[in-house]
Amino acid sequence: MSEVLAKYLPEHAVHAVFELIKNNAVHLKIVNERQTRHGDYRKGVTGKHEITVNVNLNKYRFLITLVHEIAHLVAFEKYGTKILPHGVEWKITFQKLMVPFIHPEIFPNSVLSLVANHFRNPTASSDTDAKLAFALKQFDERKPDISFIHEVPSGSFFRIKNGRVFQKKGLRVKRYECLEIKTGRLFLFNANAEVEIILG
Repeated sequence: MSEVLAKYLPEHAVHAVFELIKNNAVHLKIVNERQTRHGDYRKGVTGKHEITVNVNLNKYRFLITLVHEIAHLVAFEKYGTKILPHGVEWKITFQKLMVPFIHPEIFPNSVLSLVANHFRNPTASSDTDAKLAFALKQFDERKPDISFIHEVPSGSFFRIKNGRVFQKKGLRVKRYECLEIKTGRLFLFNANAEVEIILG
């Protein structure tokens, strides 16, 4: 298991993550990319704790996602299954489990302070923390034709993963207002949304 984990995690996190998996009897599956989630936890019909994590995550996002899902397991075991999935009990558990990993041997300097700040009050998804999400994306393998929305010139057209086409309008507080061409409806995009610019 340690050899497998070493492919997906920062080197100095492998042993501690292996212990978390072993101590909580986690059945870990690394699965193909899902658009709607990085990972999930469920207790199977046999009572087995099953966690899935997307194979395409960079090692820092993989670590955060795996610990996020283990925190669900630990919180449900400690506080019962009636708690809110991302409520106070889960937040406390997630913070506690992540603290040993918020270390310069594990996270690079460009991310470390953002991770530390995020875990003062972790959210249901680190993607909602725009600064942290953008910093983590710098470690993704990026396709050459993919841009972040903040890099798209105002007025330009772009396509998202599902093929829908938009025109970038302006910045509204922290998100970009974009017009969907087919429907004429306005949508807000986080600055770190990945899109394909349509040229010409």
